[in-house]
Amino acid sequence: MASARIVSDSRVVIVTGASSGIGRSAARRFVELGWRVIGLGRDPDRCAAAETELAGVAAGSSGGFTMLRGDFTLMAEVARLAEEIRVHVPHVDVLINNAGGVRDRRIVTAEGIEATFAANHLAPFLLTRQLRPLLRAAKDTSAGSARVIAVSSSAHRISQGLDWDDLQSLGRFHPAVAYGQAKLANILFTRELARRAPNHIVAQAMHPGIVASNFASHGDGQMRAHMAAANTVSPDIPAETLVWLATDPEGGRCGGRYFHDKAEETPSPAALDDGAAARLWAASEQLLDELGAVESVPTPPTG
Repeated sequence: MASARIVSDSRVVIVTGASSGIGRSAARRFVELGWRVIGLGRDPDRCAAAETELAGVAAGSSGGFTMLRGDFTLMAEVARLAEEIRVHVPHVDVLINNAGGVRDRRIVTAEGIEATFAANHLAPFLLTRQLRPLLRAAKDTSAGSARVIAVSSSAHRISQGLDWDDLQSLGRFHPAVAYGQAKLANILFTRELARRAPNHIVAQAMHPGIVASNFASHGDGQMRAHMAAANTVSPDIPAETLVWLATDPEGGRCGGRYFHDKAEETPSPAALDDGAAARLWAASEQLLDELGAVESVPTPPTG
């Protein structure tokens, strides 16, 4: 949907994975609250349906909605989406890194990155890095610091720690293990982002619960059977936690924490390893540098 550039005093939120499930529900709630929402999605049909629905919601509120489409398994696509976001908005108040999912087998992208690792960790890492100038700009246009929220999972507890010899699971691949590693990476990234940017970004992570969505559509038979038998919740439930983390004073203090159902929880010991968080950040930067095709935005100094 075509959209004029957003004025400087509008509250702006970027929601990845906004074409369905938790992301779509959260995007709708932000539009209802009068926010300007940019949703990112992959599937053309789902993106079109979400755009039609949420544009209709925006017509009845002071909010607005724009859908941008790209593939989060490809870092060149993520970099392109970041550039498109810059065209639409002068600042970003909240970035919700929600897109992700599981795969039924090892898939290596055209860029040489394993798809589960790419979509769940490296893409949000890159998008956040590329949007840091807009997040920094939000400090002058909204109350408090900008917020970056990662949708992780209790599946991070599967992993006892990142496998530094095979960070992307390119060697021995098991769908659930690869997903657990990526969700652990979400929390470690959140902690390191909070450490590096304490004065202008508050970074938090959350577990959405087992959600009735298309999350496991690309998973293996065991994962699909698990989801089919699970006691799921509506996407509206975790979406409310995302909105709460984006708007409530609690979500804006003491970054680097982990939440579920609007309450702080303690993640696994591996997720509290700040040495691993710093090492993951460096390894992620190195991977992006090796891709070469992704233009880097210089990392601002700590603080």
